[in-house]
Amino acid sequence: MNSVQKETTTYPIGLHPDLPPPVSERGLLKWLRKSLFNTWYNSIATILGLYFLWLVIPPTYDWLLGSATWEASSNKDCRAGAGGACWGFIKARFLLFMYGFYDANSLWRPNLAGALLICFATPVLIPKVPGTRFFAISLIFFYPWLALSLLVGPIEFSFLKTSSDLAIWAILILGFIAIGFWGIKINDLVKRGFGFGLAYFASALIFLNWGLGLDSVETTKFGGLLLTLVLALTSIAASLPLSILLALGRRAESLPVVMYACITFIELFRAVPLITVLFMAQFMIPLFLPQGYSFDDVGMALIGMILFFSAYLAEVVRGGLQAISKGQFEAAASIGLNYYKSTRLIILPQALKIVIPGIVNTFIAITKDTSLVMIIGLFDILNITKSSITDAKWLGLEWEGYAFVGLLFWILCFSMSRYSQWLEKRLDTDRRI
Repeated sequence: MNSVQKETTTYPIGLHPDLPPPVSERGLLKWLRKSLFNTWYNSIATILGLYFLWLVIPPTYDWLLGSATWEASSNKDCRAGAGGACWGFIKARFLLFMYGFYDANSLWRPNLAGALLICFATPVLIPKVPGTRFFAISLIFFYPWLALSLLVGPIEFSFLKTSSDLAIWAILILGFIAIGFWGIKINDLVKRGFGFGLAYFASALIFLNWGLGLDSVETTKFGGLLLTLVLALTSIAASLPLSILLALGRRAESLPVVMYACITFIELFRAVPLITVLFMAQFMIPLFLPQGYSFDDVGMALIGMILFFSAYLAEVVRGGLQAISKGQFEAAASIGLNYYKSTRLIILPQALKIVIPGIVNTFIAITKDTSLVMIIGLFDILNITKSSITDAKWLGLEWEGYAFVGLLFWILCFSMSRYSQWLEKRLDTDRRI
């Protein structure tokens, strides 16, 4: 009798190789079983959820893309379409949404300013790119004046009208630079900062007065996404360092005048809504300026937003400072560091790392709250959209307009949120192994 015998491999006891898990315990089936169908009520919820998505997603896709109208000169063309979204409305008014009333022949100026911002900021935000320090210095000290000159053009100052005025200011700049080098020679931080600081400030004024030789553009022509980004980025860049000074000043118990002044400022601006601050900045600040000096509406809005959000950010930074243990201060003092060095090198870096989520959350709030400037007559992206959908030529296209604005704000805010999460992981020094 012939019989076929299968070859079998025998292993010593305890040395048999691990077998792969069953199909239901690996891959997609495992995830579905443990995440969506692990209990009877989760199974029912999953089925109902899938049914809801089946009811919502196909019609939404059909409205967004399937039956959408991509070319239109008025709402009549949209009504003649297949009944979907009228993205021809966005296409027809795209430049208005992006740049507001900026001169069409000068759109290269904000485009160049944006491109330079990306070039300077990318190596700073992503430290693996070489030349971080050079780009950081350029971004902080040179880019603001360059961008302002590109967007606005020359800003004429009454004390820089003639060539003799420029010669006097050039001599002053050389004198300030000499003071700065003198401070380096005698190792005096105050004289060094005073000299180079004034030289930098005077040079910036001359540069702004020149304005790269471009034509002047009134800020009343700023609008759309351009105005939103100008308000958001400027408020973020100016309010963060001011908030750090306010937070440190509020904790300066050895300087009661400074401490109570910072407390008054913070509590005053945190006790009123941003709308009130914007109205105050537009109508009250000009009353306190010398005769002949004034700011336009964009400048007033920026002043109000910077003061308002610096107060909020100050409390976020103060929370980070209070989270630092007393031992860090004592350790800094034990190695001979004074207050300024210990704060700059040890305390602030740790405090700011702790409150990254709170800082970015405030940055997101700043970006979204730029839409409130519409109450003082500025045509930001939301006000531009509102005026467009009330145009008789485009009546009835509210959904398309607000969906487009919502998408832009989502891209800006979600990008900041994801970057903050990446930064937190990169700076995380308390990982558990």
